[in-house]
Amino acid sequence: MQGRSDPQRELLDVESVAGHLLPEGGIFAFLAAHRRELFPDELFADLFATGRGRPSVPVEVVASVLVLQTLHSLSDREAVEALTFDLRWKAACGLAVTDAGFHPTTLTYWRRRLAGSERPERIFDAVRQVVAQTGVLTGRYRRALDSTILDDAVATQDTVTQIIAAIRRVAREVPDAAEVIAAQTSGHDYTQAGKPRIAWDDQQARAELVDALVGDAHRVLGHLPDQELDATAAEAVGLLALVAGQDVEPVEDSDGTDGRWHIARRTAPDRLISTVDPETRHAHKTRNQRRDGYKAHLVVEPDTGIITATALTPASGPDNSDASVGIDLLTRDLTRDLTRDLTRDEALPDTTGDTTTSTTGEAVVEVLADSAYATGDMLAELAATKRQAIIKPRPLRPAVEGGFTLDDFTVDEQQGMVTCPNGLTARITATRAVIFGARCRGCPLAARCTTSKTGRNLRLHPHDALQRAHRAAARDPDFTHTYRRHRPMVERSIAWLTRGNRRLRFRGVQLNDLWLSHRAAALNLRRLLALGLQRHTTGSWALA
Repeated sequence: MQGRSDPQRELLDVESVAGHLLPEGGIFAFLAAHRRELFPDELFADLFATGRGRPSVPVEVVASVLVLQTLHSLSDREAVEALTFDLRWKAACGLAVTDAGFHPTTLTYWRRRLAGSERPERIFDAVRQVVAQTGVLTGRYRRALDSTILDDAVATQDTVTQIIAAIRRVAREVPDAAEVIAAQTSGHDYTQAGKPRIAWDDQQARAELVDALVGDAHRVLGHLPDQELDATAAEAVGLLALVAGQDVEPVEDSDGTDGRWHIARRTAPDRLISTVDPETRHAHKTRNQRRDGYKAHLVVEPDTGIITATALTPASGPDNSDASVGIDLLTRDLTRDLTRDLTRDEALPDTTGDTTTSTTGEAVVEVLADSAYATGDMLAELAATKRQAIIKPRPLRPAVEGGFTLDDFTVDEQQGMVTCPNGLTARITATRAVIFGARCRGCPLAARCTTSKTGRNLRLHPHDALQRAHRAAARDPDFTHTYRRHRPMVERSIAWLTRGNRRLRFRGVQLNDLWLSHRAAALNLRRLLALGLQRHTTGSWALA
């Protein structure tokens, strides 16, 4: 049953007694005065299917605590302690001096309800509505894309730990699996947690252990009884199959069928790094800097720092690349309709002083991003939606150091031909390959073009023409000026997002994505207050 706050104030209500001590324009004073308008009861009504049962903690209280908790990077226990003993928190949430906080698991319960609902971002959406009403983004037709790695909440596991943990999970989750494991395994006592006691500095001992554990995993998978498994049991079996194969390969003198294994001298793509949180991944921020965790993706209005859309994904994988997620985020930018049409004589309001319109009078949205977003698919999506790509192009790598790049070849898409710097031509095949082959023999420019004895080959992207046009546009001084002036501003929003702690507190994409939306809501609210957010007597939000 949905709980509701009593509008009648108590004698020791903190807001009444000490509300005047809260700093004006701060988030505590704002929530103390306007939490009911920001988080009305109907915002969460769908989470309470029936009117029966004990009343929940009032919506405005829980929503306010979630915003303050993410803003100050507190655990559930720390947040409840602040609600119990910090008068600022009590005033913001409408409690009396003598009121006790609720149990920390209440926040866990509410997060799971929100994450599993049809509108998990409803707190972020509530702040989005405030942003829209203030008009702070009116006339601001730029969006900056960026991402950052957030560290996961679990420890990275090695191959031995993962296999043992996965077999133990199968024993717990799959019916009759414990008997199979007891009968078919010999590499370790899987009723005991932790690693086996071996001479870990002995390479041969480590190799024998890995071989035994992988063999155990394969025998368990092969001898499990045929039965229909529920989702939890099926996930446990799939996890065991994954960890038993991702890091190992047959030994050098094996044909792959005799069951002898060792650690592979390579890293599996999209490698699972923890059985405790199967969705966390390795990521390389630079060539030499590796991080483990998730990637937070943001769309930001660069001049105000307002975050308009967010997404959290595993830190690696082709579907989680900056460009792939960026396309979806721009589509989900719900703050306002950025592509509305204007008449030719209508002036486009622009608080930044440098209006951008197309020849038809349509507002042009500029998308600013670094070279990670400069893929052909991204450029094609922006062109199709009439957005201007102010994106740093990816550098072209010549086949020979200091030699010719792809832009030194002339591509004629209509004729399906490519001309090299020496004037030789070759046809574009159905697979977008260009093979010069024997034409390169005796070419005086070959030393600057290729080191291959069979001649120069090219592979053209399906959107090669768009990429070429974009690289040409990036050489325009106006392009460079706009990029350098506005793109770095998104780093400020990234710094706000990660300030205090880059480590996540939850496991899995769903709960961490919810945290990210709450963090963005809190940061936007704080930013609006810095810009002079106030409530009109008419009930609308505006900036002073």
